[in-house]
Amino acid sequence: MGKKMLAIVGVIAVLVIALFFVVQYQNNQALKGADNPYGTTDLEQATIDQLDDPNYKNQILPDELSERLENGEDVTVYFYSPTCVYCQNTTPYLVPLAEENGIDMKKYNLLEFGEEGIPYQIQSTPTLVHFENGEEVGRIVGQRSEEEFQAFFDEYVLN
Repeated sequence: MGKKMLAIVGVIAVLVIALFFVVQYQNNQALKGADNPYGTTDLEQATIDQLDDPNYKNQILPDELSERLENGEDVTVYFYSPTCVYCQNTTPYLVPLAEENGIDMKKYNLLEFGEEGIPYQIQSTPTLVHFENGEEVGRIVGQRSEEEFQAFFDEYVLN
């Protein structure tokens, strides 16, 4: 009985190790084949899973956002996390809505750059912020209806 148990444990250990390497290989292939705007391959799995999703294109990195705001530019930023259920529900209608309105809405991934998001006082996700002349002028927090986002765009971005 002892030898059978050792054999079973050995097989399970080999399978777990093999599964680990298969997942690592798949992630490396995904990073190579995808348009990776993050400038690193050390990404969270949820971010890797979204690399080919068109709703998560147009990313802005922390340094770029900071520079644009320091230069007094106007920018609309969607702060989200790939692991946030509310973001996963909101993104599929918010991104097309922004595109329909001709808004260059940047996406800021807080799962990857959470610490760098502190200056923007993001308390929860999703959060949509519009900056004019480098200063925040409007913010909408949480999962909202398409109509509420349209009203936000009308008031702050399209005025």
